[in-house]
Amino acid sequence: MFEDLIQKLDVAVRKLRGMGKLTEKNIGESLRTIRRVLLEADVQYKVVKEFIARVQSKAVGEEVLRSVTPGQLVVKIVHEELVSLLGQANVPIRFGKTPPTIIMIVGLQGSGKTTFAGKLGRQLTKMNRHPMLVAADVYRPAAEDQLAILGESINVPVFSMRRTTPIKIVQEALVAARKQNCDTLILDTAGRLHIDEKMMSELDEMQQAVKPTEVLFVADGMTGQDAVRSAESFLNRLDFDGIVLTKMDGDAKGGAALSIRYVTGKPIKFISASEKLDSIEPFHPDRIASRILGMGDVVSLVEKAQEAADAKKMEKLAQKLRKQEFTFEDFFDQLQQVKRMGSLSQIAQMVPGLGRKVGGMQMDDDALVKVEAVIQSMTVEERQRPHIINGSRRKRIARGSGATIQDVNRLLKQFQMMQKMMKQMGRFGMKKFPGRVQMDF
Repeated sequence: MFEDLIQKLDVAVRKLRGMGKLTEKNIGESLRTIRRVLLEADVQYKVVKEFIARVQSKAVGEEVLRSVTPGQLVVKIVHEELVSLLGQANVPIRFGKTPPTIIMIVGLQGSGKTTFAGKLGRQLTKMNRHPMLVAADVYRPAAEDQLAILGESINVPVFSMRRTTPIKIVQEALVAARKQNCDTLILDTAGRLHIDEKMMSELDEMQQAVKPTEVLFVADGMTGQDAVRSAESFLNRLDFDGIVLTKMDGDAKGGAALSIRYVTGKPIKFISASEKLDSIEPFHPDRIASRILGMGDVVSLVEKAQEAADAKKMEKLAQKLRKQEFTFEDFFDQLQQVKRMGSLSQIAQMVPGLGRKVGGMQMDDDALVKVEAVIQSMTVEERQRPHIINGSRRKRIARGSGATIQDVNRLLKQFQMMQKMMKQMGRFGMKKFPGRVQMDF
């Protein structure tokens, strides 16, 4: 997410370092670079023009303090303007005073509405709410089945009706939600082209029938300016309350995120990457701006770590550290928690200073899978007592995991270093531990 922007913007501001004062001349080159980077990221031209103008007006003539370099000052100004562009503050979903709260999801065909409905349902259950998914798409083949599978996987009820209209479905779903004490209804509507008058009229009727608390427009982040234009067209016909950006992994340039809030005036409420049901996060403009500038996002990283952490296992690990014990089983548990936090590249973007370093690299999540395969090919005794793994055992582990003997040897060597580190942590505590180990399997 935003890897290309992170790398190129870092190059742009780096040119300003070492200057004693920011003038129109010496800032011009960097601003031209920033302008080019934003346009390449498919940010709308008008948005880029006004953004650059605001940065320039703030930066030119600013005195540079002794403790701050021009580069740092420009980063600060760019960060402030990015936050302003993205919406200043997080805007959460509004919940109605009288349940159920009704959230209607709209958007173009193929934008990821059904998957987002499942992700939102899962997110709401973590907030101790009791959602119900509603299959209001009667046009796309298997849309109802897809939603049913998603609902089953997250243990959320799904309401559907065969051979009837979407209006009737949402009306009956409202009755069913009250009977089942569900406090949130998530309406998965059919994808439609904004020029399709019949389909847009159907949305109008649906909105009048159930009076949703929130209408969320789902935009495909990979389509760039097309997503912005679609949002504008929908807004002219249907006054939605917020935007969801999906598919922000892979080839997404980030232009939609930087344009859509400014153009529509509506807040981005969620951002989503990949098909995994836990790959959704509330949109915080200040945190996203920090990621784009390679400054990290420690708050989101801590939140993800807390969400992924198993309190009982963490307590068990703490007791083992106090006893100076650390086994491959403990290591395997830690790997599982890291995987639940998201992809390695997403995690790296949240670590201050690391995002720009890995921005041009493809971080290999498959490496973790290989490590897991090696550990799972060990016997219980071998995991608990790695020192017994001799030559013949290494051959068997390599065969069973599809790895090479060299891979197994490398992992064992790195694990021995980690064991020493964990023993020192248990003996002296984290503050007194001087080093760290990097797993490069």
